[in-house]
Amino acid sequence: MAHPYQALTPSVVLDALSGLGLAVDGRLIALSSYENRVYLAHLDDDSSVVAKFYRPGRWSEAQIREELDFTVELIADEIPVVGPLTLQGMQLHEARVVHDGVDGHFWFTVSPRRGGRAPELDDPEVLMWTGRLMARMHLIGERQAFKHRPALNLHTFGELPRDQLVSQQQIAEEVKQQWLGLCNQALQLVREAMPSDIKTIRLHGDCHPGNILWTPEGLPEPGPHFVDMDDARMGPAVQDLWMLVHGDTAERRQKMEIVLEGYESVRRFDRRELQWIEPLRTLRIIHYSAWLAGRQDDPAFPMHFPWFGTSDYWRGQCDTLREQIEAMAGEQV
Repeated sequence: MAHPYQALTPSVVLDALSGLGLAVDGRLIALSSYENRVYLAHLDDDSSVVAKFYRPGRWSEAQIREELDFTVELIADEIPVVGPLTLQGMQLHEARVVHDGVDGHFWFTVSPRRGGRAPELDDPEVLMWTGRLMARMHLIGERQAFKHRPALNLHTFGELPRDQLVSQQQIAEEVKQQWLGLCNQALQLVREAMPSDIKTIRLHGDCHPGNILWTPEGLPEPGPHFVDMDDARMGPAVQDLWMLVHGDTAERRQKMEIVLEGYESVRRFDRRELQWIEPLRTLRIIHYSAWLAGRQDDPAFPMHFPWFGTSDYWRGQCDTLREQIEAMAGEQV
């Protein structure tokens, strides 16, 4: 079946922006994004804006509005987050179109263009600065809870993705039982490591280095700023920290201490959450496979992820789960 994104042609995007009163000049550049469709649109005055068209069916209107409200709340407290512009009195807009028999209904936002480069996360100063900024975000995130957006937990990121992969027969048959056994073993360790009553707050949710842009000093608003709040959800604070550090085990621990030095200068951090890093990493691995499986109807996914679903892919996932089982079991010793 045709995917709704096939109705999202360049002319549809330009017409949607023009309908908001933006003087688009016809130049449109697709930006890197698999989940949504994001475009850089140039305007007649040589400025530009970024238009984000949400994936149909992923989030409800109420869930999208919660993301935007959280973003606006962060901006009001001077947290450097790229947020939506208010156009014609609204931040969230609709586009409806029928193209070649494909019905498309899209929620979309328009944001200012922000420059920057990837942060140097081997630099202690950058790690500490980012830790302080994340703590400021979390102080705001803990003021209230999301009512509509989901939480990150064992069920949503582990059990549901596992069940989805099995029920949709996405796992290569010759590896299926092996993967399922390892997955269940890993999820049991997650269950033992993470209590069901952990404190959760509103998070960025997907704070990997690609979602942080660094503006060099000497330019307006130097330092890190966050982009793409699309995965904002409830979860433990450490979820927004562990993806900032890379390297071997010793390097990750050393870098995390630097991040926490900055973080704890602004907000208290419960150090018990450090024991949840490997469980959270395990949940992300399982969830990622289900995410890929759930996007195979989007023509962009088979093109960019041709290896997904192969026996080699699932054998690799088995190896990764074994590593995570060893890592989690080692932490419990």
